[in-house]
Amino acid sequence: MKILKFSLGQLQANCYLIIKDNKCLIFDPGDSADFISEKIITLKLKPLGIFATHGHFDHILAVGELQRIFDIPFYLPKKDFFIFKRAKETADYYLKINSETVDPKKINFLINKKIKISNFLFKVIDTPGHTPGAVCYYFEEENFLLTGDTIFNNGVGRFDFSYSSKRDLKKSLNKLFKLQIKTVIYPGHGDLTTIKEEKNRNLI
Repeated sequence: MKILKFSLGQLQANCYLIIKDNKCLIFDPGDSADFISEKIITLKLKPLGIFATHGHFDHILAVGELQRIFDIPFYLPKKDFFIFKRAKETADYYLKINSETVDPKKINFLINKKIKISNFLFKVIDTPGHTPGAVCYYFEEENFLLTGDTIFNNGVGRFDFSYSSKRDLKKSLNKLFKLQIKTVIYPGHGDLTTIKEEKNRNLI
């Protein structure tokens, strides 16, 4: 399995392509649909789905356009749908621009379970705190974790929004810290880290 990381948009959110046998999954495509699609086409990959770790605009703005290009399903935590619906409005406010977005064709709501798509197998872990519906994606066999804004390299996502919860975020971190200490963390912003490194830090 191969993992490609692209830091996209003004907020430099990490988008990941998880690749196996010329197929791929797209995680957190926050911007630059043309760039992402060009990479997929150039590498001759077959995309199978788009997954969001949470509903913030800097992780989902390219979803609709990618669906239009590839006609693939989009998966979102249901509890973050209210945030997702405000994505364009929020992006325009924070980025001081009039963003152009394409509405998704269809949204599939995630549930906390193992997901198998073709030759990909991974688990959806509920990790509320940064947002009510935030999730992480755990590829147990390959021993890596996509964490979105739940946990970074020496940091955690903001919990000062009206819908955030410091208490829930602490519980989510404790849940993640029960995973294998060698598990590699692929965060929503910044560089890679591991469960072991973050477990030994006072993050919150």
